[in-house]
Amino acid sequence: MNIAFIGFGKMGSNLALQVLEKSDATVLAYDTNKEILDEFRENEGKSYSNLVVYNDFQKFVLEIQANDIVFVLVPHGQITTDVLTQLVEQLPRDVYVIEGGNSNYKEAIEWSEKFENSNKYFLDMGTSGGIQGARNGMCAMIGGNKEAFEKIEPFLKTLCCEDGLLYAGPAGSGHFLKMVHNGIEYGMMQSIAEGFDVLENSQYDFDYQKVAQLWNGGSVIRSWLIELLIDVFEESPDLGKLKGRMNASGEAQWLVEEAMKIKTPVPIIAMSLMMRNRSLQDDTFSGKVVSALRNAFGGHSMEKVNSNG
Repeated sequence: MNIAFIGFGKMGSNLALQVLEKSDATVLAYDTNKEILDEFRENEGKSYSNLVVYNDFQKFVLEIQANDIVFVLVPHGQITTDVLTQLVEQLPRDVYVIEGGNSNYKEAIEWSEKFENSNKYFLDMGTSGGIQGARNGMCAMIGGNKEAFEKIEPFLKTLCCEDGLLYAGPAGSGHFLKMVHNGIEYGMMQSIAEGFDVLENSQYDFDYQKVAQLWNGGSVIRSWLIELLIDVFEESPDLGKLKGRMNASGEAQWLVEEAMKIKTPVPIIAMSLMMRNRSLQDDTFSGKVVSALRNAFGGHSMEKVNSNG
C-alpha cells in the first residue's frame, strides 16, 4: 500500500513522518521544490527505506495504485485546482484523495462529484493542531463519502490524537467545520492580543512572559494559545522586532459571508477579521501578539522590523 503526499511542506513532511514510523506503507512524496525533498531524505527520512521522493509529477502519479491514499496538502487556490484536475484525469480507480488545504467547502462539494464520477474517492479534510499536531497527532474533521471514510478510518486514527478524528458528514462538511473552527480561533487570538495591548499601554511595567505563565497556570483562560505565548515572550519580551501585520488566510471571511447568508450573528469573529485587515495599514502591539501566535502554532510567516531603517 502507498500513502502519497502532494505538497511536502511543514504539514506534509510531518504527517509523512508519522506514517513512516507507524506503518509499513510506502510513502510517496511529491513537491515542486526539489530542495525540500532532498533535505528531508538526507535528514529526517534517511533511515526509512520505504520513502520515495519525486520532483516529477507524472512519474509520481504512475506509482499510485487502487486503494492507495493520496494527501493533497497544497495552499488553497489555483494550485489546488491544477493538482486535483490532474488527479481526476490520471489516477486509477478506487484511490482515496484527501484534500487538506483549507479550501472552500463549496469547492469540495464540486470536486467530490467529479471524483466519484471517475470512480475515485474524494474526502475534504480540515485539520487543527498546527505543526505539532501533524507530527504527533492531528485533529482532523473529514467530509465526503461515508463508506470511503470508514474504509480508511483505522489508518486515519493512527495519525490523529485521542478523540481527534471526526467524520463530519457529506462532501464539504469537513472544510465547513474547519472554516467555523478558524473563525473561533480568530476571535480567541484577537481577545488575547487586545488584553496584552491594554497591558502594553497601561502605567504598569508587566513581565508578559510571567503574565502568560500565570494565566496558563490554572486560570479560566488557560489554553494552548496562552501556553504558546510563554515561549513567544521568552524569545522576545516586547516583540520589538516584529511588525503587527496580521494576514488572513480566507476562512474567516468565508465564515462571515456564510453567517450573513443564514442570518446568524458572528460579531466577534467579524470584528477580529476587520482587525486583521486594519493591521495591514498600521502597526499595533495586538497585531504583533497575533502574528507571533500564528507563527508559533502553524509556522506562518512573520514580518519583522527592518533594523536598518
